[in-house]
Amino acid sequence: MRIDNRKNNELRKISIENNIQYQSDGSCLISLGNTQVVCAVRFENKVPHFLKGTGQGWITAEYSMMPGSTNSRVSRNNTNSGRSKEIQRLIGRSLRAVVDLNQIGENSLLVDCDVLNADGGTRTASIIGSVIALRNSITKLQSSNVLTNNINFNLIAAISVGIVNNEIILDLNYEEDFQASVDFNFVMDDMGNIIEVQGTGESGTFSKTQLIEATEMAESAIKDIISIQKEYFD
Repeated sequence: MRIDNRKNNELRKISIENNIQYQSDGSCLISLGNTQVVCAVRFENKVPHFLKGTGQGWITAEYSMMPGSTNSRVSRNNTNSGRSKEIQRLIGRSLRAVVDLNQIGENSLLVDCDVLNADGGTRTASIIGSVIALRNSITKLQSSNVLTNNINFNLIAAISVGIVNNEIILDLNYEEDFQASVDFNFVMDDMGNIIEVQGTGESGTFSKTQLIEATEMAESAIKDIISIQKEYFD
């Protein structure tokens, strides 16, 4: 039995509060169990220097943990930590799979993910919430004719899977993540195509069979998550 009595393949409760930052182009507060992240998007009419003159846009992300988000105070400078940089690169790569960058012109969409409460799965919650904030920001920018209506949107989501006491479990909270011998993070689209997999034998190894089972568990959960995301699109 898991710590919170969930089944091995059961997600924590997901809840969304949309448009919590009225000055952002799109925003939401996502709760994944006790993990809470504010995701906000801001439009800029420019691109990094390496994209100037290409006609292609850019989507990037920053990730930060608020000082009171964990059981000991986190420094406000944590955006410069190796962990934060690795997570924000993951978020950025994932979100660039959502939109054809050629369709947004030489414009940038900057995504901020700020963790209010951390209980495992902060990176996956950040991706889930950012997709909603990004979709809503594009809709808003299209309605004001800042972006064209010819923008395709590819639905994606992310979730963690781990091996704890030789059992494969979905959507690990902090205590489960701490105990896990193997930890995965999956990012997939609504067709089950894999965008990214992070997998590490923290204190053990895993078999091909376990990897396949973890992948299938993640795919099923991500389809459910995408159905939830759609409910919060403006």
